[in-house]
Amino acid sequence: QVRLLESGGGSVQAGGALRLSCTVSGVTVNADQLAWFRQVPGNEREGVAIIYPISDNTHYANSVLGRFTISLDVSKNTAYLQMSGLKPEDSAMYYCATTRRGDGHWDAPSTWLNWGQGTQVTVSS
Repeated sequence: QVRLLESGGGSVQAGGALRLSCTVSGVTVNADQLAWFRQVPGNEREGVAIIYPISDNTHYANSVLGRFTISLDVSKNTAYLQMSGLKPEDSAMYYCATTRRGDGHWDAPSTWLNWGQGTQVTVSS
């Protein structure tokens, strides 16, 4: 059974940084694509970043490009989302997801099978 556990969220001031972790069990972290999403209550879940382990390519939402970095540490079976230059609009619950299904765009939540429970990020101005 695949399980994902996010950690590292918290409260920071604008301009600050956080590193989120996604610890994977039941499968190797580089077995499939892995993405980070975020969601604010009342809004749809938004794709933030994706990593393709085979090619090591990454892709980011325009809103975080240049500020966030997604990476994998196979030795720890963990994925990371390094966030810097945080803005109040980055405040959300952050989720990691793995195991793609279907052919939809990567930022469509329905194309991901396995999800963690989320970690809250709050950025104050």
